[in-house]
Amino acid sequence: MKTIKNWVLSGLLFMVVSTVFSQGKITGTITDGQSSLPGTNVAVKGSKIGASTDFDGKFMINTTANSGELVISFIGYDAKTVKFTVANGGTTNLGTIVLTATSNELSEVVVRSGVVDLAKDRKTPVAVSTIKASEIQEKLGTQEFPEILANTPSVYVTKAGGGFGDSRINIRGFDQRNVAVMINGVPVNDMENGAVYWSNWAGLSDVTSAMQVQRGLGSSKLAISSVGGTINVITRTSDMKEGGAVSTGFGNANYLKVQGSYNTGIMKNGFSASVLLSSTTGNGYADGTQFQGKNYFIAFGYKPNDKHDIQFTFTGAPQWHNQRSFANTISDYLKYGSNGEPNIKYSSDWGYKNGEQYAWTRNFYHKPVMSFNWDYKISEKSKLSSVAYASWGRGGGTGNIGKSPFSYKTADGLVPFDDFVAFNTGTYTFAKGESLTNLGTPLKPSTIAGHEGEYITNRSTGFTRRASINSHDWYGAVIDFNTKLSEKLILDLGIDARTYTGYHFRNINDRLGADVYYDNVNVNNKPAGRYLYETYSASPSFNPWTDVKNQEKIEYNNNGYVRWYGAFTQLEYSTEKLSAFFQGSVSQQGFKREDTFIYLTTDPLYVTDYENILGGNVKGGINYNINEQQNVFINSGYYSKQPNFQAVYPNNKSIVGENLTNEKILGLEAGYGFRSRMFNAKLNLYYTSWKDRYQRATDAAADNVGGYYDYTGITEIHSGIELEMNAKPLPKLNINAMISVGDWTYNGNSISNRYDANNEPVGGAAKTLYLDNLKVGDAAQTTASLGASYEVVTRVFLDANYRVAQKLYASIDPSKFTSEVNDGTLELPSYGLMDAGFSYKMLVGKNKSDSVNFRLNVNNVLDEVYISESRTNNFTTPTSKNYNGVNVTNQVYFGFGRTWNFSLRYNF
Repeated sequence: MKTIKNWVLSGLLFMVVSTVFSQGKITGTITDGQSSLPGTNVAVKGSKIGASTDFDGKFMINTTANSGELVISFIGYDAKTVKFTVANGGTTNLGTIVLTATSNELSEVVVRSGVVDLAKDRKTPVAVSTIKASEIQEKLGTQEFPEILANTPSVYVTKAGGGFGDSRINIRGFDQRNVAVMINGVPVNDMENGAVYWSNWAGLSDVTSAMQVQRGLGSSKLAISSVGGTINVITRTSDMKEGGAVSTGFGNANYLKVQGSYNTGIMKNGFSASVLLSSTTGNGYADGTQFQGKNYFIAFGYKPNDKHDIQFTFTGAPQWHNQRSFANTISDYLKYGSNGEPNIKYSSDWGYKNGEQYAWTRNFYHKPVMSFNWDYKISEKSKLSSVAYASWGRGGGTGNIGKSPFSYKTADGLVPFDDFVAFNTGTYTFAKGESLTNLGTPLKPSTIAGHEGEYITNRSTGFTRRASINSHDWYGAVIDFNTKLSEKLILDLGIDARTYTGYHFRNINDRLGADVYYDNVNVNNKPAGRYLYETYSASPSFNPWTDVKNQEKIEYNNNGYVRWYGAFTQLEYSTEKLSAFFQGSVSQQGFKREDTFIYLTTDPLYVTDYENILGGNVKGGINYNINEQQNVFINSGYYSKQPNFQAVYPNNKSIVGENLTNEKILGLEAGYGFRSRMFNAKLNLYYTSWKDRYQRATDAAADNVGGYYDYTGITEIHSGIELEMNAKPLPKLNINAMISVGDWTYNGNSISNRYDANNEPVGGAAKTLYLDNLKVGDAAQTTASLGASYEVVTRVFLDANYRVAQKLYASIDPSKFTSEVNDGTLELPSYGLMDAGFSYKMLVGKNKSDSVNFRLNVNNVLDEVYISESRTNNFTTPTSKNYNGVNVTNQVYFGFGRTWNFSLRYNF
């Protein structure tokens, strides 16, 4: 018995010793090509042995296997399998292993230019979310470009009227005039009013490599309108890897898109080129909103050595689309609906002319942008980055002029354009007309000398479609000098210069059968006036330098000139644990106005001098990495924002306004981040104070015709909390979630200043606006979403997302709150939307290096009927008719019902 025990003990000892001596070590470092990836999961395939990388991205695994495979995974990156061999008792160092971001396109992005301000995870102390190109390509489908951000905290996006490119975005309660949009470091907000017209950028989704949203004042070095946040869009570059793609997509409402692209990659001589072309057409979800858009992108690059990198890009997206620009009352949607349900597609802006769809409101525009980037590596410590850019916008939007057409509708609620043509040509009779109301006595042939027998319309008689033209020429440059003062300190110094000329006038687009249009508004042509025979197309010109100066103009003709000179500096401090930045910028905006219609050419006000206004910002922040999983940050900033062009020259006159006060924005923010191999989370708290917000209202008093009120001291307080999470509990399952709760209110009341039609102060009782504690409208203050993606089998994915919008308030006009007794801001019904998708990627080609990608999207799967926004603030009363608790007199837009699209893409 003792002998047996000895044999057993000896055998066990031998096994232990053998195990110890056969155990080896595997080490390595995991990065994304630029920085380490702490918390990456590294596991031996087919076993339970694994480890996570430390703060520096390093890992070590003990294994008894002499060979095998490591499976490496990290949220947001493609899993990677690496083979290993290890000798008994030895150590194998696999070196640096680079993970590729889930988006192949994102892996191509190397931001070399110092003019592009992108936040870095666990380093830049701002609240930030990044959208990858693959997600945009897959999930955008027939949606508008800003809608890809709908599941981002504190972001509210609507389609507005639903026309192609007419969507709008709101961040932390601030509309897009106060959200800075940057493309490759170049600001694109309109220099006169800060607006962003997404229809001008309809092709941007095709050429985007990555998009980053920085909420709050952000990390941009420029003095830009980043009150609510900054949207940074990084486009394709000429030196993407060699290859190309062709794709097609189709969907509901006859949506059809075709696209092709090709990249040469960097050739032996250092040159590279990239080109993309696409075309998109459709009928639009809302009735009468047909559209057609083209897109082109051309890029050339030259990299002769490691010191110089030159990039030239030229891109544009000429488009036209019929609009639903008038928000109808709920009662109208119900009237043209059925079974007590509203017709959410109804539009009152269109009808038929000669059997074809025709709309009063049609937008047409072509805004190409050309940029030249040069990055010069002066030394190992210093770099000069610069971009020179130009943009030429040509186009506008149509509408009606003359006899008011809005009370005339067919039995289906459409515009009777054929009746209008008959009216303008003297052939209309009520008995034969389509209109529900008699148009009255039609036009008669003219007896005016020289115009005998002609049918003449003007600004009050007949029906005419005119176009309001808003064209511009825009030139600018940003230059940034970056130098390393030490291993921990980096200094940036730079300048930002821009010049802008806006051309604003109206012309005749369609006389609707009449022979001539008579204009007598231009004071330089009175009293005789002018008889105008020219009509101008409402389709975009592919020539971006189309002459606008010699067109026949009606109603108004003025040019706005804006000059912008800015300087900025930024100091960054960085260690493994701590990073901080301090930034300051100053800008001078100059505004000049030229008016050839309301002033005689001999009048000094015909052309003004520049009115120069100084502004700027200061901001700073600190990020501290507690360990490889946790970090915290704080930031703060102050922005003195100049008034816009309309504030400088109010009332469409060339007299500088009295109340030129800079808006003052104070921002405070704190955040916490957690990152591990299975779960990531970001928590942010923010507070933004917006003082001296610009507000103007028409004075309706009979003793001040053409006058207005300017309001001073309007203050908004925007505060809230944001939580963004993603998890990978299983290798094939990704879960994303977010919730944001905001409290956006007015703080205090406001006193008015009264002015006459010539911008001169006038007497009279001052009005008080009772705004204190009033909710800021036009966006949902609470939003949440939950989504998941699952790889059913290899390269076959199913995904779904559900998002909720609550505390959604109507858009309000603060100037209407002149009584201390009021109902406040109208809260609209909450709603929830589900989106779902299916993807399959099939590898093809000799080495399986090419792929065919299939994608199906279904948006609003449950076909939810919901109000996305209200233009009015009418509360229910004991006698009012209501829909879903909302007074039916409110003018609203309903969101889209269920939509779908399918795309097929071949990458080679």
